[in-house]
Amino acid sequence: MHGMHEVRGSSPLRSTKFMPYINPQNRKQFDPLIDELAEKIVEESKKENYDGAFAGFLNYVSTRLALKVIKLRFGKIRYWLIATVIGVFKNIADEFYRRLGLPYEDKQIKKSGDVDLYEEFSDEIEKL
Repeated sequence: MHGMHEVRGSSPLRSTKFMPYINPQNRKQFDPLIDELAEKIVEESKKENYDGAFAGFLNYVSTRLALKVIKLRFGKIRYWLIATVIGVFKNIADEFYRRLGLPYEDKQIKKSGDVDLYEEFSDEIEKL
């Protein structure tokens, strides 16, 4: 299957043995739509006059997109779809934090110092 990589073991995607990855060629059709949506989120969130407004818009469009895909693709909700979408959103959050949050926090710790008890517990763990 084009753009799919085989994964051994159980899968929340029912009987499939493949993990979906989007290849660069397939991304080209989505990127302009994503860029347009991002611009609209920024435009509308600026009207709210507080920096955090974008989060509500981002939450709404992400939620509605997931629900619309489920409705168009499967027609009704099923537990395995709920579990799959939750897994997708969890993986997005984990990857976002791993790629951006951790490096940012590490830099801030070097700049401002760490919580003293973390160092104490880290030393304790090293001795195990």
